Amino acid sequence: MIVIENRPRRVEVTVYAEFTLADYQEFENAVNYVIQFEGQVDLFFDLREMADFTLDVAWEDIVFSRAHAKDFSRIAVLTESQWVAWSAWLSQIFVEAEMRVFDEEVEARAWLAEGEGEGLA
Repeated sequence: MIVIENRPRRVEVTVYAEFTLADYQEFENAVNYVIQFEGQVDLFFDLREMADFTLDVAWEDIVFSRAHAKDFSRIAVLTESQWVAWSAWLSQIFVEAEMRVFDEEVEARAWLAEGEGEGLA
């Protein structure tokens, strides 16, 4: 299950329990909407409550990331799991965004706030 919040030039996602393909597609729709109307977007992923994810989510993430390589400015991943941190680092290969992994929400939000206004034409 996911909860998505749209903010100006940012999509915030919190994942609970298993991250499924239906959840990921909901995320994609939210991001595509913001990109269409606002341009480049920041992402905030809170994965502290994520239990696991399905293999089709991992594949969809690769496909989506490659298709939107230039559409993200900053990506903050909030997690306490080393495995999730490693997989986030690996997915950075497919996007040109600045990506960081955090274990403290305050630090993640502060870092995203520092980048607000970057990439605006």
